[in-house]
Amino acid sequence: MAWVKKEIVIEAPAEEVWAVIADFEKGPVLMGPGFVTDSRLAEPDVRVVTFATGAVVRERLISYDAAEYRFAFSVIGDSVTPAHDTASMQVFPLDNGHSRFVWMHDVLPAELAAAFAPIMERGIALFKQTVEG
Repeated sequence: MAWVKKEIVIEAPAEEVWAVIADFEKGPVLMGPGFVTDSRLAEPDVRVVTFATGAVVRERLISYDAAEYRFAFSVIGDSVTPAHDTASMQVFPLDNGHSRFVWMHDVLPAELAAAFAPIMERGIALFKQTVEG
């Protein structure tokens, strides 16, 4: 298994950053408008996310901790089907009123990590731009 970690400082309070990602249903669209074209609940703990590339993924919520500004989810199928893909997102408040956003993916086969890294980099930069804009 391999993992990819991306993090970025966002010039907004942690509460504001968390408010965007905490919406499990619509969070992906709010985080990356244009990068993600649709996100909807298929079941209470499963969302279907459609990307601008046409890729569609089903993601199951694994854990959600509002007090820690963190949640985790796992890809469970559709057009992108790695053997294993679990991700977590967490927001950390910084002393200056800004936030550090951390996004991690654990993937199998390990070779997928190289493909995930640039996609996550693009997504995290768009998220920062969206929140700060």
